[in-house]
Amino acid sequence: MGLSSGQPVHARHRDGPGGEHDRGKTPRFGAGRVSAGLIALFLGAPAAADTLRLATFSPALSRPGPGLLLAALQKGDDPQISAVVDLIVATKPDVLLLTDFDWDYRAEALGALQAQLAGQGCDYPFAFAPQPNTGVETGFDIDGNGRLAEPRDAQGYGQFTGQHGMALLSKRPMRADQARDFSTFLWRDLPGSQLPQAQLPEGAAQVQRLATTAVWDVPVQAGAGGLHLWAYAATTPVFDGPEDRNGRRNADETGFWLRYLNGDLPQQPTAPFAILGLANLDPDRGEGRREAMRKLLDDPRLQDPKPTAPDAPSSHPLATADFGGAIGPLRLDYILPAAGLRVLGAGTAGNPQASKHRLVWVDLALP
Repeated sequence: MGLSSGQPVHARHRDGPGGEHDRGKTPRFGAGRVSAGLIALFLGAPAAADTLRLATFSPALSRPGPGLLLAALQKGDDPQISAVVDLIVATKPDVLLLTDFDWDYRAEALGALQAQLAGQGCDYPFAFAPQPNTGVETGFDIDGNGRLAEPRDAQGYGQFTGQHGMALLSKRPMRADQARDFSTFLWRDLPGSQLPQAQLPEGAAQVQRLATTAVWDVPVQAGAGGLHLWAYAATTPVFDGPEDRNGRRNADETGFWLRYLNGDLPQQPTAPFAILGLANLDPDRGEGRREAMRKLLDDPRLQDPKPTAPDAPSSHPLATADFGGAIGPLRLDYILPAAGLRVLGAGTAGNPQASKHRLVWVDLALP
């Protein structure tokens, strides 16, 4: 499942390499804010609609060293991996965002997973998986413990480059030439950034990226005009000190989408769209600056399908993860379509043997 060239995988059909990113060619739907009116105009109602099932899932397909996930996939006897595959096959999303999935240079682990899914009749011939920020060295002692080049000193926590990465799999073609990868966007450049209170070492703000893992805007061919997938995986808002560096960064990673919607960034937003990924932030409970999630959920340009399932935790029906302990289940994984899109259904699916996270899915009707 490797590439026919030695170039890093950005986006590809499973049988060969795809194109590089081209941030400058993304079509702009409007010159400023993406309003509900603009989205509704773009989606004006033809007789037939294309149904698309989106899903986001954090399958815990990360291992403590490079190549270990690939080896486990190739060996084929890992019960956790089998449970992950079974859950995906049972849900059958058209487009699937995987978070907490180890990246490698030739996307061999991702190709091995694609092969396993295809072997069970769930074929994802298209993939998008640029190098994430996890494990990429900053050159600074970010955590202030007097040692360099440790996992907490990286752009995003990782024992090696690509640990806890993310990837998009799709049954529909994705437009890699029109994708935007915001993963190198600097935290200091976010309007209203909380970086000044995060107390980074002197000089680190010049290189510290906002995204822990990655932030993408990827168009997928669906309906008459396509759909832009705004994908991300944010840091956990814990494992820091009184400066609350991770909590501030987590809030800003989710807040990025509101700045993008507002037209506050050099690149203008795109429509129609759906935000999906691992926010690692519950709006009502647990650690973190929960107001950031509430602001996103309350924005009238978005809609919350509130996915749940009969086997979801009764104490928190919208929860998507459960790590045990006193806090209980948390809602950490989201799919938030633009307000003008028609939602046909939504739900979650879980298997404790696969992951502590539930798979979240939403069905959309696209004209």
